Amino acid sequence: MSFEDKTLTCSDCGNSFTFSAEEQEQFQQRGYTNEPKRCPECRQARKSERYGSSYGSMGHRQMYPAVCAECGKETSVPFEPRQGRPVYCSDCFRKVRTTR
Repeated sequence: MSFEDKTLTCSDCGNSFTFSAEEQEQFQQRGYTNEPKRCPECRQARKSERYGSSYGSMGHRQMYPAVCAECGKETSVPFEPRQGRPVYCSDCFRKVRTTR
């Protein structure tokens, strides 16, 4: 199935935003059936409200640098890596998670 960029209207702020073909493909891969109702800024603000202090003052979650234990790629993760525990990039994490 091929996807094309769509222009959607945010249900919170009323601004238009683009739901890109790449995002649509990710939504499909994750099994999501609904299009996003909020623009990226309002989604981030809502996450900050919901999860509180794990997100910084600008609404961005603190990320930590890491090296993927599977492929060796540099990545960033939303937790502080610990010695002796493997850390995976998002691609390898999906592969590891589906094999368990």
